[in-house]
Amino acid sequence: MSEVKDMNCAYCAKGELVAKFGYEICELPASVVYLFKEQSHPGRCIVASKHHVSEMLEISKEERAAFLEDCVTVSEAIHKVFNPDKVNYGMYGDTGHHLHMHLVPKYKDEFEWGGTFAMDPNLKKLTTDAECEEVAAKIRAAIKG
Repeated sequence: MSEVKDMNCAYCAKGELVAKFGYEICELPASVVYLFKEQSHPGRCIVASKHHVSEMLEISKEERAAFLEDCVTVSEAIHKVFNPDKVNYGMYGDTGHHLHMHLVPKYKDEFEWGGTFAMDPNLKKLTTDAECEEVAAKIRAAIKG
């Protein structure tokens, strides 16, 4: 399958659209990894497929395996850098029809332990590129090994 793009999609267009909520960390074989700027869960990332599809069923088994392997790579980096008690994985796309997974570190002493994570852009938002890069650099280094 070719890497189809939709320039109305934040993940495909990148630039200003994705910068509203994410900061690019790196590109992996099947995805692009973003630091989610709302960091109420330190280390929260998004792994976005290189394919503009809504469902995992729309890519081949090999492409799914590569996408999930990228998610595992990022999860390992999050564990190494942030030491969470658990990483939750969320795949949505009701409104943003681009295959992506939220990797949300959870900590037993935080406000949401035992429940679903919130998406509150007013909580611990990284507002500058320097703040984002400081966190992204740690994740990037852990991914590279």
